[in-house]
Amino acid sequence: MRASPYTVSDVMSHTAVAVGSRASYKEIVEVMQQWRVSALPVLAGEGRVIGVVSEADLLPKEGYRSGAEPAFASGGAPDAAKAGAVLAEDLMSTPAVTIHADATIAEAARVMARRKVKRLPVVDAQGLLEGVVSRSDLLKVFLRSDAEIAAEIRESILPDIRGTRGMRVKVEEGVVNLSGELPDSTIIPLLARAVRAVEGVVDIRLDLHNPVVA
Repeated sequence: MRASPYTVSDVMSHTAVAVGSRASYKEIVEVMQQWRVSALPVLAGEGRVIGVVSEADLLPKEGYRSGAEPAFASGGAPDAAKAGAVLAEDLMSTPAVTIHADATIAEAARVMARRKVKRLPVVDAQGLLEGVVSRSDLLKVFLRSDAEIAAEIRESILPDIRGTRGMRVKVEEGVVNLSGELPDSTIIPLLARAVRAVEGVVDIRLDLHNPVVA
């Protein structure tokens, strides 16, 4: 049995759909529709990620049909410029927001939340594309069985925390129930933090009998 934390490599899609920097607007739309994705890494050379083109990058072309005044996109480039672009290299957002395969699930989730993106290209040390990780991929850790979560807590968490070896562990729908006695109540925050860090844990319930305050 492996212990937490899981990394991006455990959940990412190793078969990534991407386009070249000279891909046309129509080609980009067709690839998005075919693979049902909302964004695509843009590659140069032998597979180096130089940007990402998303539905948001493509929409200005439709929006400017009415002749509206240019607005500025979040990346600083005027929407009007993207409205007139026809190639991936002119449409894409750059630099690309990427992540490495050895990053933890939590790190990937923080990057997605901070940068407000739904998918991250996974790159190696040279910036070459290795795969893609999405929000739904990060949620895969919650598919771990209750038995697997309980086993990890018993085998990898409790033995390392003084006075917790005899505690009873029960997991239902990802919610961990810990019961028993602790020799020192100051251990409780440490125990709760360690259990919450186990991949797949939804919540934790403590039923501690007569803990003795040191």
